[in-house]
Amino acid sequence: MHQESSSGSKVAPHSGRRLPLRVGTRGSPLALRQTDMFLAALREICPALGFAPDAFAPEIISTTGDRETDRPLAEIGGKGLFAKEIHEALLDGRIDFAVHSLKDLETALPDGIILACTMKREDARDALILADGLGPVNDGDIWSSLPKGARVGTSSVRRQAQLLHARPDLQIGLLRGNVRTRLDAARIGTFDATLLALAGLRRLGFEEEVAAAIDPEAMVPAACQGIVGITVRAADSRLAELLAAIENHEAKAVSKAERALLAALDGSCRTPIGGHARLLPDGNLHLTGLTARPDGSFLLKRSEVANAADAVRLGAELGASLRRDSPADIFLD
Repeated sequence: MHQESSSGSKVAPHSGRRLPLRVGTRGSPLALRQTDMFLAALREICPALGFAPDAFAPEIISTTGDRETDRPLAEIGGKGLFAKEIHEALLDGRIDFAVHSLKDLETALPDGIILACTMKREDARDALILADGLGPVNDGDIWSSLPKGARVGTSSVRRQAQLLHARPDLQIGLLRGNVRTRLDAARIGTFDATLLALAGLRRLGFEEEVAAAIDPEAMVPAACQGIVGITVRAADSRLAELLAAIENHEAKAVSKAERALLAALDGSCRTPIGGHARLLPDGNLHLTGLTARPDGSFLLKRSEVANAADAVRLGAELGASLRRDSPADIFLD
């Protein structure tokens, strides 16, 4: 007998599988919240699992990116700094599937691992957080709320490049850590401002801390920002079937385009790259891509539109166009 998902698709029960199903996740408050969201969706489409008290066992896995918080990510080395150890646990059989912020997942996954599911996207925009006493924000000139020479805390070269392109006078300082840590750094005046993903702030209930949500054309988000992705072993067809029932088709389309853009650009952690796709009412996909120098002295932004069915081609072609017309030095490791 099959269970029926909320979308009407049939999902095979997993009563014959060893429980609990082990779910790999990072240990930050946001990662744990996203894992809870994922498990709630899974229980909804497969009540047989939902009613089993021991159906799921979250496994918190410390990643290199979590442990090394006093240096820029580019200095720690390589891609997938928030996924490497989780992938190892998946391949070793210590976990059955893993929950990721899709923006942290490398475009080329290790052999034997597949991206089995993308969940509905939360708001992809970046949010401006201001120190007490600054603001209000002028919607017509969002950066006017920052005084000349203001100190902005961030670890993102993408945000840094776009900030400095718009405001070369700003002073950028390293700010890493979980969401609360970064909010507090602005609140207590360590920095005049910081930028965070609006999706994470909403999921954690911190939206009231936002001074302004920034239009994606003014500050191009990270590719796949606001999307939660689930990886499994490629050979685990039963789990892949289960996860397909909670796949969000819009998130799948936009993430395909954005990840294809990333793959075509093939930048390092030192390369400022942005990508944002949105589904238009006519069924087409609008994709904006960005490349830049970290100091903001070069910035190239382009947009293209194609049918959503051609999401991968759209991302690949726009990425190739941006790479062709960008200075070669910005792609050096």
